[in-house]
Amino acid sequence: MERKKILITGGAGFVGYHLARHLLSTSTAKLVLVDNLFRGRMDAELKTVLKNSRVTFLNLDLTDPRAYLRLGSQYDHVYHLAAVNGTGIFYDMPHEVMRINTATILLFLEWFRKKNARGKILFTSSNEAYAGGLSSFGQLPIPTPENVPLVIADTYNPRWTYAGTKLLGELFLIHYAEHYKFRGVIVRPHNFYGPRAGYNHVIPELSLRIAARIDPFPIYGATDTRSFCYIDDAVAAMVLLMESGKTDGQPIETVHIGVAEETPIRVLVETLFDVAEWRPKKLDIHEAPKGSVARRRGDVQKIKKLVGWAADVSLRDGLKSTFAWYATHPDTKMKNERIKVFV
Repeated sequence: MERKKILITGGAGFVGYHLARHLLSTSTAKLVLVDNLFRGRMDAELKTVLKNSRVTFLNLDLTDPRAYLRLGSQYDHVYHLAAVNGTGIFYDMPHEVMRINTATILLFLEWFRKKNARGKILFTSSNEAYAGGLSSFGQLPIPTPENVPLVIADTYNPRWTYAGTKLLGELFLIHYAEHYKFRGVIVRPHNFYGPRAGYNHVIPELSLRIAARIDPFPIYGATDTRSFCYIDDAVAAMVLLMESGKTDGQPIETVHIGVAEETPIRVLVETLFDVAEWRPKKLDIHEAPKGSVARRRGDVQKIKKLVGWAADVSLRDGLKSTFAWYATHPDTKMKNERIKVFV
């Protein structure tokens, strides 16, 4: 039986790294990981993955048309994960978020339809793509189905630049796939977390502050809720969607990956205190950052019907593994800044 050939863009990032590990442990596929290391890191964990003889790494900037000359072709599956993400980055460099994410998806789809149209592509969107519905309409179904109206609530708020690029990415893929008759699936991740997730999301920041014994302990948006999905569950779901013939039709499917449970940020913090076996003497509670939505929980019935997937890892178990990793991987640049609720 011929081995599958699989391409992962953003392969040095959080999801890309864990996806590669999953595929190496559950398949005989040959993997090509692409990353420009803008956010992804060539750390010990990634170097271990790259030692596998089935893995090739390409350091490429996918906003450069010349990069696509090195990508090759004949991939069975293509996971397009590459994007600039991170709440802090949305505020610090919104113009670059727009440029990089939009240029990448457009150039990538041009390469795919010319060089790899017989393969299948997965595009990671974001639940941030419909976050504007609540502030714009005053209501949003909870749990939220995949077909709610997509809204950019405020074009002047830099937070929405990321959502805008993901919305455009969905439109590009839907209509490219329909016109050029190739297979694909869009996934909207719902708060993936786990080891090696970077340092500017809420769980990493909370973990680092707990490890540093920050007291009083700041919490922003304590009553806001999210549904947190552990990364091992998340990448298994992505592979199931790509392997399934039920996601081969037209129009291509848009599918949530997440958990059914809704967790308040205060409960998240208290659970982390428990797994860390430490708690501060005082909590410093603040309002959520501007632009943050109060509730977010995707309806995950569609993925269950399509491929029979449901998350296995409990929040407590996932947080235990995550905190253990961050407690031994401190961020030397960490400052006692406010914690932003991440997408």
